[in-house]
Amino acid sequence: MRELARRALAELVGTALLVGIGTAAIVGGARAGGTPQFLLALAWFAAVTLPILLVASRSGAHLNPAVSLALVLSGRTPSRWLAPYILAQLSGAFLGSLVVWAALGPGAHLGATLPAAGQLGLALLAEAVFTALLVLSVFVVSDVSSRWGAGPLLLPGTVVGIATYLIGPLSGSSLNPARSIAPGLLSGASSYLPAYVAAVLGAAVVPALLWRRRYPAGR
Repeated sequence: MRELARRALAELVGTALLVGIGTAAIVGGARAGGTPQFLLALAWFAAVTLPILLVASRSGAHLNPAVSLALVLSGRTPSRWLAPYILAQLSGAFLGSLVVWAALGPGAHLGATLPAAGQLGLALLAEAVFTALLVLSVFVVSDVSSRWGAGPLLLPGTVVGIATYLIGPLSGSSLNPARSIAPGLLSGASSYLPAYVAAVLGAAVVPALLWRRRYPAGR
């Protein structure tokens, strides 16, 4: 129980950093008149990679309910960890968003993920595709990092950075229910949250089951 509590605390801190750094770049850039998309992509690469490097040895650095769900379904994480991890991730996301609110003042959306006008279906499809890619990148890291060192830990952040550059204007490039829920609820931009959460969690299931079939844990 004490070990699980330490893991959950690491997830809380890591997710707070992820959401805080990433959404601060969005809100701060908007207040400065806009930020080029490639700079936002770099900011999100850093927002994902930094906490992974900090807490990977403590909790595995899921930092995302979709990733935790996928790792449980693939057999790489005990099912009893799922609820504490998700609760910690949501708590960390709210903490990160509150820090952004306190530091920069309430923005129009606090970095909430919203679809482009009239493009909800396409936005959800893009979220699903890149969430599946993110989950696959996490499986690669979980299976090879012990042999290849810290290099593979850069892969999830790279996927998120590419997603931010390619689909950010279309969907907000969430790929993470906690990252969408906290800014969305705190800023009142919650209309699309059920659709985003369903798309992202649903997209995590298929690669998890396929990876488990092809590469069983502990093989």
